[in-house]
Amino acid sequence: MMTDKQSLTTARILDAATDIFAEAGFNGALMDEIARRAGVNKAMIYYHIGAKEALYAEVLHGVIGHVADSISACIETGATPEAKLRAYIRGFVDAVEGNPRMGPILLREIASGGQNLPDLVIQDFARIIALITAILDEGRERGVFYPVTPFLIHMTVVGSLILYKASGPIRSRRENIPAAVKALDQQITPRITVEVENLILRGIKKPLRPAAEVTNDDDDPR
Repeated sequence: MMTDKQSLTTARILDAATDIFAEAGFNGALMDEIARRAGVNKAMIYYHIGAKEALYAEVLHGVIGHVADSISACIETGATPEAKLRAYIRGFVDAVEGNPRMGPILLREIASGGQNLPDLVIQDFARIIALITAILDEGRERGVFYPVTPFLIHMTVVGSLILYKASGPIRSRRENIPAAVKALDQQITPRITVEVENLILRGIKKPLRPAAEVTNDDDDPR
């Protein structure tokens, strides 16, 4: 059984590693720098967790696994497909807001083609895709959503939130940004969750129609 001291050491190592992987990616991360920031010698990292691959797997599993847990908990509060989809998005927003390092890590991994993704983290992603697939399938079966590709909807949510968050430093350089755009950005920032929810739902939600007008071939949103 791990002692409290060992647990604290592991937590410090993982926290430092998360920072470094967010800053430099897997290939750019140095074990010596992780050890320095964690306040331990490099041998302690290998003792408590393992080599860099194992450390990266632990960090990503902690990040993505938390996202899956957060989304799953949020969905349980939804009574309808629309409510569940909104909860799915809110769960992802909460995860991004709660861990600012998640966006940079995911963006770097996407840019690398996912070449360093461990199997455990792929399973975490599969859990998330399974959640959105179940929501969209339920909505389609109830006749409230058009048929759509779950992975595309998921990536629209992820891209909207993470890229918006990551572009903050660029948007903060406001010298050459038109005043109208600055004002719009200031309005959107506190409403980002609702904006993304509406963006998705306007594209996939079928309009309400009297029962007499509903036909069986209403699967094409165009």
